Order: sequence, then C-alpha cells, then structure tokens
Amino acid sequence: MTNKNKDEQSPSNDQQDVKALAPENSTKESQVEPAITTPQTPPSSKEPEFEEKQGKRGVKLGTVAIVLAVIFGGGLSYQIQQQTSNYETRIAELESQLKATQTNVSSDMEQIKTQTLEQAKTVAHKAEVILAQQQKSIQSLQLAVADVKGRRPNDWLLAEADYLVKLAGRKLFLEHDVVSATRLMESADQRIAALNDPSLVALRQSMANDITKLRMVPLIDRDGLVLRLTSLQQQVDSLPLANAILPEAPEVQKQQVSGDIYDWQDNLMTSLKDFSENFITFRSRDGNVIPLLSPSQHFYLRENIKSKIETAIRAIYQEQGEIYKVSLQAAEQWSTSFFDQDNNAVKEFDATLSKLSTQNIQVDYPVKLETQAQLSDVITDRLRREVTTIITEEK
Repeated sequence: MTNKNKDEQSPSNDQQDVKALAPENSTKESQVEPAITTPQTPPSSKEPEFEEKQGKRGVKLGTVAIVLAVIFGGGLSYQIQQQTSNYETRIAELESQLKATQTNVSSDMEQIKTQTLEQAKTVAHKAEVILAQQQKSIQSLQLAVADVKGRRPNDWLLAEADYLVKLAGRKLFLEHDVVSATRLMESADQRIAALNDPSLVALRQSMANDITKLRMVPLIDRDGLVLRLTSLQQQVDSLPLANAILPEAPEVQKQQVSGDIYDWQDNLMTSLKDFSENFITFRSRDGNVIPLLSPSQHFYLRENIKSKIETAIRAIYQEQGEIYKVSLQAAEQWSTSFFDQDNNAVKEFDATLSKLSTQNIQVDYPVKLETQAQLSDVITDRLRREVTTIITEEK
C-alpha cells in the first residue's frame, strides 16, 4: 500500500517529461511570436487518471517480472542441481568401473605373467633337452666319423667279437640256451685271439672266466623230458582201472566134532554151525575198503591226471622245479590209488612218473657276463682316442 500511495503522489516519468518539455516550447513560441498571446486552458481531469493507470500497470508488470524471474531462477537452479547430482552419480559409477577395470587388468596381468613364466620355463627345459640331444648326436657323429675314418682291418674283428658277446648274453638271459651262449663266447674269443694284441690279455681272461662258468652250468634235456611226459599223457586213457579193493579176511579154523561122549554139547553146536554156514556166511574184515568208481568219475580221474602232467610240462619250460615235482607226485598217487596195480602198463607208468619227478629242472645261471662291460670299454676307449687324433689333425 505504501508503494501505491507513493506512486500516486509522485508523477510518473512520462508526466515529468511532458512538464519538462512544456516551458521549452513556450519560450520558443514567445521568442518567435512575442506579440501574440493566447490564453492558457486549464488541464483536463483525464490526465491524472491516465497517469494513475499507467503507474499501476507498471507496478503489476514489475511484480510479474519479479515473480517470473524468481520462478525462472528457482527452476534453473533446481535443474542445475539435478544435473549436478546426475553428474556426480555418473562420476561415481565411472570411478567404480575404473577401479573394477584396474582390478581386472591387474589380475589379468598377474595371470599373463604366471603363464609367461611357465611357458618360458617349459621352452627353456625343451631347449635344454634339445641341446643335450644335439650334443649326444654330435658325439655319436664324431664317433661314427672316427670309426669310418680310422677304421683298420683289425677293428672289424673287435666289432665282431662285441656282437657275438652281446648275442651270447641274449641267448643266456632270455632263452636260457647255455649251449648256444657257450659257442658264441668261444667264437668271440677266437676273434680276439686273431687280433694278437697284448693289451687285450685282461679281456681274454674275462672271456675265459665266462666260458668256464657257462660250461659248469648243468645241461637239462627239456625237449626229452617234455616228449616223455607227453607219451605218458597219451597212455592214461588205456590204463585199466582197479576193482573194489577189500582187506583180507582172517583165516577161521573149522572146528571138528570130537569123539568124546561128554562133549556132546560142543559137538551139537559145531554141527549146527556147519549146517548154518551152508546158507549164510559171516566174515569180518579189518581195514579201509576202496569202492569202485562210476563212469563219470573214471573220466574226471583220467582228465585230472592228464592235467597234472600238462602242468609239469609247462613247469619245465618255466623252470619251476617245485610245481613240476608236486604235479608228477599227485599224478603218481592217483594212479596208484585207482589203477590196477597188477597190470604191467600201470606199473611202468607209475615207475616212470616216480623217476621223472626226481629230475632237477631248475638251474642257477650266471648273473652277468664279465666280458660285455670290459669289451664295451675297450671299444669306446679306442674310438675316443681316434676322435682325439682326428680333431688334433684338423686343428
């Protein structure tokens, strides 16, 4: 209200401009026409009303402008605040994403480092293995070159002796063929003797020791044993079986009737006993009774004896002395218990089984041959000396 009264009491800016311009115009007019005077008409009553309306309108416009400015400023500040909060939220999200990315990158880098180290170690190990193989290959090539380059006629005899000794070892340890191993060792000794080299006396002594050990090994005719057992196995079906075996009954002395009349009671009992024996006879036997076998039991008996002989044959080749002996003893026991012992074929069968069961089929062979290692050392030493000579000549 105070503002309105002040606006009503004070003239508006337009009115002040009009009043300020009025004297200037009057002075101008008085200067141009000083002689003419016109009466001044009093101002009408409409001008104050117009000025009052103009003042109120200006106040309203100002108020509206202020309200609009406040509303616009508040909305603008609210919008700015919202944008600021959105920016802060977005920045926080970006920071969290950045931290997660950094964490993932660091873990990935650690994994990559670990994998790289492992791969590097693997590659280094492979390189070392390849380098070692290459060095061995180079050494073997050098030995081969030296062997070819410095080959002498006598060296072939040494190589043949080495081959024969190795072959003798295979025959002895893998096939247990003592005869072949002995002959191979003798052939190798002949090759060494042909060299006529005094430095090989120790080698020839080792070969002589090995040959002596091989000759001391007892020879077993495995093929002969197998053939004899096979022949016995084929005779099993033709051997006769024994009947039921009963123990012998004791002899019973027959009582005689006496001539004494006073022995009439004993004579009567003796007569009655003799008369009853014509119908029924009782005999007592002490001992075990071996009953007869059924046909199916006959078959199983023969097959079991054949199986035991077959087990003994396998034990011969595998040199299992205990299994060989037990198998033949079991076959002999069954033959004695169930075949007819009065038959000559059965007697010969049992005697052969008993003799073969005592045969020794297990032999202690030498653990190793001394000549193998010593001969290999001699050949390696000679090749090494030849390689050294060739390298020295090339330098």
